[in-house]
Amino acid sequence: MTTVRIALDTRAYDIRIGSGLLGAPDTFAAVASPKGTALIVTNTTVAPLYAARLEQSLQLHFARVLRCTLPDGEEYKTWETLNQIFTDLLRHQCDRKTTLFALGGGVIGDMTGFAAASYMRGVPFVQVPTTLLAQVDSSVGGKTAINHPLGKNMIGAFYQPRLVVADLSTLHTLPPRELSAGLAEVIKHAAIADVDFLAWLEAHIDALRAQDAAALAEAVARCCRIKAKVVAQDETETGLRAILNFGHTFGHAIEAGMGYGNWLHGEAVGAGMVLAADLSVRLGLLAPADAERLARLIARAGLPVRAPDLGAERWADWMQVDKKTEGGEVRFVLLNGLGRPVLRAAPMAEAQASIAAHLQPSQPQAVPSA
Repeated sequence: MTTVRIALDTRAYDIRIGSGLLGAPDTFAAVASPKGTALIVTNTTVAPLYAARLEQSLQLHFARVLRCTLPDGEEYKTWETLNQIFTDLLRHQCDRKTTLFALGGGVIGDMTGFAAASYMRGVPFVQVPTTLLAQVDSSVGGKTAINHPLGKNMIGAFYQPRLVVADLSTLHTLPPRELSAGLAEVIKHAAIADVDFLAWLEAHIDALRAQDAAALAEAVARCCRIKAKVVAQDETETGLRAILNFGHTFGHAIEAGMGYGNWLHGEAVGAGMVLAADLSVRLGLLAPADAERLARLIARAGLPVRAPDLGAERWADWMQVDKKTEGGEVRFVLLNGLGRPVLRAAPMAEAQASIAAHLQPSQPQAVPSA
């Protein structure tokens, strides 16, 4: 097992990375509450696979272990679904000795964290991510949120978990499309922070897609270390942490513009990174060869490298609804060379040119194959 520490003073916590952790009761001993309640929040896809295993481990540490099963999909990351968690908490008379366990991907993690931040003005929660995307990114750092029809992740809170448990065994049940979506966030970490890691990914991308255990363990650990370093310096995204949104201004526009759930988050980020790299080239920050290198790796990961045609006006509207927008200016995370991210405003005309150069030649509803 590998442990990565998130250094946040009194809110510090560990990320535990390894295989078979869900079924090992000692994994959760640090968050035990012998007189308290554990509420596992999961979804209809993950529950049949892993919920019973987690329940069995938690029964040694909590007086009660309950389960809340939500529908699966980005389109359910809403107030209505969030309210189902609150309903279960209230129905079972859960108090401040209740700990929520987010068993699932990024949607479950975000909603469970937001519920924990809100219920009784804050109860503990633990991230138990079961997708590659969640293990390398969304479960780490305390960002919690739900979507709104007018913007992704615009309603939420910064609220840190007490523990993150990344059981690599759960990745073996991921469909290939979901695994590729997670690789988008892996590539993002390398592109913004570690050129040596980028070269490692180029050498191991086929092994990662084949779910090689050693390659996955290395990728998850390296991403968590990168994110831990950034979060420790800027917990609430007042500056440095924004670099973790490389590709996301374009990507969030794709997700919202296409309708949540039609493109997976990682697929949208994959195409978004290609557009952000192209925009970096147009602004004289990045060498064209480096942008092409990044696009080749994204394609090899099984991700889209072309964007849907939302229409110029809709693209502009969706990009305006972004957390990095200030004073009406859309700010992008760009690359001033590989491994050197920079946050800056860019003319919308240049962003539109990058989009136009990378539009899908086919139906916008179809996610293109690499």
